[in-house]
Amino acid sequence: MSEFEQKVLDFLEKIDQKLDLVMDALKSDVSSAKKSGTGPVKPSELVERQEQEERETERPPVEGRRSCPSCGSTEFRTEEDKSKVLYQQAGMKIYQKKHICKKCGEITF
Repeated sequence: MSEFEQKVLDFLEKIDQKLDLVMDALKSDVSSAKKSGTGPVKPSELVERQEQEERETERPPVEGRRSCPSCGSTEFRTEEDKSKVLYQQAGMKIYQKKHICKKCGEITF
């Protein structure tokens, strides 16, 4: 089995697991709605609720943006690191920049 086929198979298994979760939640909500006398819950509301729970439990990677290795924040202030000269152009020195996390103060380059 090729690597691509394995990735597709893994992706389909994840979809199947999510569908099982939605179906279980839908069955429990329908049975509780019958007992309480309220209307059934829409599947889209269930999916939104599950996505919100996933976002709260795990911190997704932010693609294309710098993130702090300590706290995962994407908010930085930049300063020039005068100890590291990258190159000199027309008599002006160009320094390396250091990124300082606004939340925890972690310094990254």
